[in-house]
Amino acid sequence: MLPRLIQGGMGAGVSSWALAREVSSLGQIGVVSGTALDSILVRKLWGGDPGGHMRRAIAAFPAPEIARTVLDRYLQVVGDRVPDDEGDEGNEAGAVIRGRRYKLAPLLRAPLTPERERLLVLANFVEVFLAKEGHDGIVGINYLEKIQFPTLPSLYGAMLADVDVVLIGAGIPAEIPEALDRLSRHLEVSITLDVLDGGDEKYELRFDPQSIGLGAGPAGAVELRRPKFLPIVSAATLAKALLRRSPGGIDGFVVEGPIAGGHNAPPRGPLQLSERGEPVYGERDVVDLEKMKALGVPFWLAGAYASRERFAAAVAAGAHGVQVGTAFAFCEESGLDPELRRRFLANLVLGEGDVFTDPVASPTGFPFKVATLEGTLSDEAAYEERPRLCDLGYLRRAYRSADGRLDYRCPSEPVDDYVRKGGRVEDTVGRKCLCNALVTNIGMGQRRADGYEELPLLTAGDDIDCVRAFITPDHLSYHARDVIESLLPVAGAVPST
Repeated sequence: MLPRLIQGGMGAGVSSWALAREVSSLGQIGVVSGTALDSILVRKLWGGDPGGHMRRAIAAFPAPEIARTVLDRYLQVVGDRVPDDEGDEGNEAGAVIRGRRYKLAPLLRAPLTPERERLLVLANFVEVFLAKEGHDGIVGINYLEKIQFPTLPSLYGAMLADVDVVLIGAGIPAEIPEALDRLSRHLEVSITLDVLDGGDEKYELRFDPQSIGLGAGPAGAVELRRPKFLPIVSAATLAKALLRRSPGGIDGFVVEGPIAGGHNAPPRGPLQLSERGEPVYGERDVVDLEKMKALGVPFWLAGAYASRERFAAAVAAGAHGVQVGTAFAFCEESGLDPELRRRFLANLVLGEGDVFTDPVASPTGFPFKVATLEGTLSDEAAYEERPRLCDLGYLRRAYRSADGRLDYRCPSEPVDDYVRKGGRVEDTVGRKCLCNALVTNIGMGQRRADGYEELPLLTAGDDIDCVRAFITPDHLSYHARDVIESLLPVAGAVPST
């Protein structure tokens, strides 16, 4: 059985390899975020790879030619310090290098080019390799089902680094168990691509591991272990349906309530907003834990379980354990920009922190938790000043154009472009570019040619008060170990029965 505590997969690079490694080495499930890892790798290399962590992991990649090609293309400065950036600082997961003009990898589209596939495989390998380095603990990786284009090569890269657990939320990942089975044997895989206006035509995303060159040949081929799979669900009915579609392919569930940070499942039934403008959740959105227990597989509860009392209550209710995100997101080992973290914690310790469930901020259409902080896109004025563009494109959706071809659009892109592509202008109101904002959260925001620098957008759960237990006005920092020790009777591994 897996440990009782899962560290959440928060944001692009916030659940960094350094955080996951620390949590795993203490006997729990450390999780890296699988979102935008290719762009994060590119930006770390373009910034010179301070500390040499990326190069160390890349050197272990089992396809040296691919590794060499990526380094030749993206490594900008070799050394442990980037000139003219001495004032910036970062944690062990990589230096914060603000205000740079980063090289961009080509946008993801169907089908992926061999170059993009290989970059995705390598980036996911690197993150998991570093998270597993130096200990024998359990490491997981978290993906969003709604970000489909990179899923298959990303899974393969993580598996090449021997990832232990795969977690996927923000959708219905029914095809993932079979994909994991086939990838573990280096076989070609496919998943259905969700295409707007696609009609009855079926579109697929395909990936052939043989293109990486590791699965062919005699006994020298790389042997892969199939990781455990934990879908993230918000209802017992979805969990039951996934088990029915994938018998034996699902090892448990993370059951996430609407007060957890990041993306939340929309309320069931017609959308209603509170006086504050947040989605209203009701009895239909409460997960039936008796039905979850009846499924006969372990499950972890997520959303406001970051206390010993809530932990015990979850186990008493039949859960195997809990997943905790917010408390880990602001600890020293997380990938958050240290300056951004300090500013947020300074406000929080004064009682000024606030979290708003924004029904329109995310281009996905899912409600998204926004932590308010001056100088971020939570400021309406700052949001209005940002020039709309889409150059990372992870949340773009495929659609079938009038001539039958696949094209791509995002409600956070320039309004005229979105409408020209068949989108409704009302769907663009209030939409924020999460792709750029979340990468900026870890200190790697893009500086545009006109001098504009991307702003961050923090997310946290409604239980933000859990963080206040770890900080004082004179001490605005804490560690992952502190979070674990606050939840479990003793630090380190706990019995899994």
